[in-house]
Amino acid sequence: MVEKYDKRKDLAGPGIGSYEELEKILPNDYEPILDRKETMKALFDLKDYIEDNLCKELNLFMVQVPLIVEAESGMNDLLDRDGSRTPIEFPCGLGLDKPIRTQIVQAATKWKRFALKQFGCKVGEGILTDMRAVRKDYFLDHDHSAYVDQWDWEKVITEKERNLNYLKEVVKKIWKVLKGAEEFIQKKYPKLRTKKYPDLPDELTFLHAEDILDMYPDLPRKMRETEVLQKYPAIFIIGVGYPLKDGYPHEMRAADYDDWITETRSEDGRPMHGLNGDILVWNPVTRRRHELTSMGIRVNAETLKKQLEMAGQLESLKTPYHQGIITGEFPLSIGGGIGQSRTYMLLLRKAHLGEVSVSVWPRVLKEMCARRNIHVLE
Repeated sequence: MVEKYDKRKDLAGPGIGSYEELEKILPNDYEPILDRKETMKALFDLKDYIEDNLCKELNLFMVQVPLIVEAESGMNDLLDRDGSRTPIEFPCGLGLDKPIRTQIVQAATKWKRFALKQFGCKVGEGILTDMRAVRKDYFLDHDHSAYVDQWDWEKVITEKERNLNYLKEVVKKIWKVLKGAEEFIQKKYPKLRTKKYPDLPDELTFLHAEDILDMYPDLPRKMRETEVLQKYPAIFIIGVGYPLKDGYPHEMRAADYDDWITETRSEDGRPMHGLNGDILVWNPVTRRRHELTSMGIRVNAETLKKQLEMAGQLESLKTPYHQGIITGEFPLSIGGGIGQSRTYMLLLRKAHLGEVSVSVWPRVLKEMCARRNIHVLE
């Protein structure tokens, strides 16, 4: 019997629904390899390396990115399509008769497509941002924080490039940068190279979400990921958002940026859906699944309408962002977000996001981390 998709259960991951459960899965044998001062120095070494090489590999340039947007613009990222993660909203503008209705961004996903036009990007050229956001509706555990930092990037493409082969080419370039970052930081800090924790594999394994469901039909989504990562320690899961054969998506995805509805074909000719996906790896420190990036070829006017209709959100077509896609004002693109703290946590062999990022954590979590030699930053 297939367990039905449960968003509340999937938010925190398998086995994590409370801090009592989290305490059972935090490592008991953890010793930080770098102290807090070394960690900060190594973190910024990694940041420079990754930003420079993402720009080189994908032909991007760094741009400023908003922390707040006007609510009516439609630019904010709602992350999924079930309304479970809402942005922080506040009036802005002292002295205005009608203050600006403003939201803190949850990601810069939609703004970047507008930005491609704003910065005059040509086909094959794109932007990279040092994005900060707040996502208040997370269960705060070892790899979920209310404070989010990402390398959000976006690149102009042609209609002919809206296919799986092109998506895979871009994913491989991103993996090259991440693998290169691991080699770079281990040369600078040799003690990070240890037999206790294996390095990342040289290549990713590409799997469609439908294939993973076929492999583990009796497991919910994150448990399927956990199992498949035992076989393939670094994967790119294609097709996130479209309902699979059990009637449920591998994971919910917003209807107005990634294209998850376009029909594709597997290598053996089976019909599939989706021009997007996620990079996941096995984290040997936490001994759990570890998501690094979500990305995809973006919707065009046709697939935007189809996905909004499927999600019951056609009223969104009135916003400036959605109209920019419908009218062709915004270029076709591919883009994604790479978690900065998630990447630092993995490459610096850390057991908790709070070792590389200063955020807000509940006291119960900080206390259980302290008992396990996990030094959460204040």
